[in-house]
Amino acid sequence: MSASIGSAVETVSFYVNGVWEKAEGRTASAVTNPATGENIAVVPYATDGDVDRAVRAAHAAFLKWRDVPVVDRVQVLYRFKALLDKFSDDVAAILTRENGKTSDDAKAEVRRMIQMVEVSCGMPSLMMGDSLNDVAQGIDCKTIRQPIGVCAGITPFNFPAMVPMWMYPFAIACGNTFVLKPSEKVPLTPTRVIELLHDAGLPAGVMNLVHGGKEVVDALLRHPLVRAISFVGSTPVAKYIYATAAIEGKRVQALGGAKNHLVVMPDADMPKAVEAIIGSAFGAAGERCLAGSVLVPVGDAASPLLELLVKRTRSLAVGDGSEKGIEMGPLVTADHCARVTGYVEKGVDEGATALVDGRERKPASDGFYLGPTIFDNVTSEMTIAKEEIFGPVLSVMRVNTLDDAINLVNRSPFGNATAIFTSDGKSAREYSSRIEVGMVGVNVGVAAPMAFFPFAGWKNSFFGDLHAHGKDAVSFYTEQKVIMSRWF
Repeated sequence: MSASIGSAVETVSFYVNGVWEKAEGRTASAVTNPATGENIAVVPYATDGDVDRAVRAAHAAFLKWRDVPVVDRVQVLYRFKALLDKFSDDVAAILTRENGKTSDDAKAEVRRMIQMVEVSCGMPSLMMGDSLNDVAQGIDCKTIRQPIGVCAGITPFNFPAMVPMWMYPFAIACGNTFVLKPSEKVPLTPTRVIELLHDAGLPAGVMNLVHGGKEVVDALLRHPLVRAISFVGSTPVAKYIYATAAIEGKRVQALGGAKNHLVVMPDADMPKAVEAIIGSAFGAAGERCLAGSVLVPVGDAASPLLELLVKRTRSLAVGDGSEKGIEMGPLVTADHCARVTGYVEKGVDEGATALVDGRERKPASDGFYLGPTIFDNVTSEMTIAKEEIFGPVLSVMRVNTLDDAINLVNRSPFGNATAIFTSDGKSAREYSSRIEVGMVGVNVGVAAPMAFFPFAGWKNSFFGDLHAHGKDAVSFYTEQKVIMSRWF
């Protein structure tokens, strides 16, 4: 955190009570373009006092916003959605510049982001309760949903446009107010998006934005006026968020890490499976919790699969994601690139066979590059088979039968996503039924649910009861009240 607020590059602002604030005199860090290593902005770190001001502004706004009819609340989101459509390419370009993912990946993320807002616009229907007259003589019963108060979101670097939208459009449409703390590595995208939300006419205080690291997170976790916490990130931090917020009496959804397995049966359509595997393992440079990081060929599938996969992987165009034709961009920071490279080195040291070594694919640039890597002959004891790498590293673990594949996957402490590639409906049905994972793809490499379904990780991939987006989000951001009435 050595960057100076006085640097010539842009200084990112806080957004508190409807006002953009230049946070001078704060500890700060640099935001870099991963493709070039260039410093492109400075992000100030909020103090406890900054967090308190944001939360109190949100609480004051909540006392008014909760009484705004839901049909009027979503009018703001309709205008917001229109602005996101208009400036989608602008948002995607900012995303690529600070995160490093390719332009195509960034545009796809922005599309998913907008879909979250579209679903939130349906809140007048989604918040409907139930009713039944004459549950007893002359007595009627109904349920209603009411907002819970100030909600906070803590979001990661890998999807700075989409992941915040898993949270605050749903929360705001339900009548809550919000404080967002995005990753300090990628503050520019969420800032631009909230500028558009401001332009859509959201009342002051309903949405607030602060930046920083663990100290800001802890201030949100401790604040007595924060009623609910949503988090997406690594499993160790998710456990900490869940335990800390829950003991404070807050509602929590904490999405953690993953180790996702891609199972390939001998009867799979190999060329199509390879394209799906490439997208799953190396899309977004492997920096996503739905990335396929373990490939499990069953029986005779290994030979034809790996021949095609290695050839296609070696042909992937690696470089600056803003350039045309690039299929995989850099990793987000120099430190993260070094960390993932360390896993590649560990894989070699522990005896795995490097079919493709990404260390050989570094472009002539100051960016944070590591090419796609494939290891064969990986065993369950190896580090690369067990730990979340969060980079473009694919480990091949061969098995003999579908039962062996299911047992391998179910032994994992994670349960985020998995996929099976097969032409046999029986195999697909059995795998989908028996596997202990929350999201399953059948001939789909990235089983990412649409906005109207929940993001349903299991085991050490999720801590809480109600998942992100879909109907779960409505339940998470509201309290259900039962009203029994009789009139004399």
